[in-house]
Amino acid sequence: MRTKFNKTKTRVNRAFFLAATSAVMISSGILAPLTAAHAADKTTIKVGIISGEDEDVWREVVKQAAAKGLTVKPVVFNDYNQPNEALQNGEVDANAFQHQPFLDNQIKVNHYDIVRVGYTAVWPIGLYSKKVKKADELKDGAVIGVPNDPANEARGLILLEQSGVIKLKPGAGIFATTADITENPRHVVIKELDSGIIGRSVPDLDAAIVNTDWALKSGLTPADRIAQEPVKGNPYNNFIAVKTENANAPWVKTLVSSYQNDDVKKVFDKVYKGTGVTAW
Repeated sequence: MRTKFNKTKTRVNRAFFLAATSAVMISSGILAPLTAAHAADKTTIKVGIISGEDEDVWREVVKQAAAKGLTVKPVVFNDYNQPNEALQNGEVDANAFQHQPFLDNQIKVNHYDIVRVGYTAVWPIGLYSKKVKKADELKDGAVIGVPNDPANEARGLILLEQSGVIKLKPGAGIFATTADITENPRHVVIKELDSGIIGRSVPDLDAAIVNTDWALKSGLTPADRIAQEPVKGNPYNNFIAVKTENANAPWVKTLVSSYQNDDVKKVFDKVYKGTGVTAW
């Protein structure tokens, strides 16, 4: 006996089959590239920055990005350890506060999947003091503060070597630690302090290595700076960073170009008063 053909039932079954097949494809990752591409094409992003003068610079970046159709919402942090964690966790889409040696160490310790996408500026680190005017005036047993994160501590130790205060083991370079000090003729005491408080501690120390942004926040001036690392060939250029999966997203190119332009440079130079130099 021949079964009667039911067109309505067939259409329903076909629709159910297609829906089920699509669900399987999505769960198996077959459609993932389309989904990822859609997610990467953002028009609103959050960018982690450090509080202070950089907020003024990013107000101009926000204007530049808006003219290109990208809404940028700065998220302000108060220390160096938070922005990368926030980026890795998806709380922000990008950040702009660090140099490569710092990021390399953070990746080594925390296994972050973060990459550099565009340079911003460099702030030459300085040796500051309220007690002496030159590095060679530091007395025997002087207490010198250095940042306690590995990248900036190494940076500070290199500057102390360049200033004739200590000598480091050959090849220590940007990975130098206090264990690499081979000569300490003045018997200086190296005191490791958090980058966020070291600037305010200068009056209580004989001298201290202070990042320029924190020096400004702490009320230190160029008159308090007794030594400074060179700008030319500096490996500590800061940059915008994103998660590796977003490195080639369209919004990343727009964000970088919104920072790297003459209008932002004018604001940057006004805000930092020559203590920082744009690096693109």
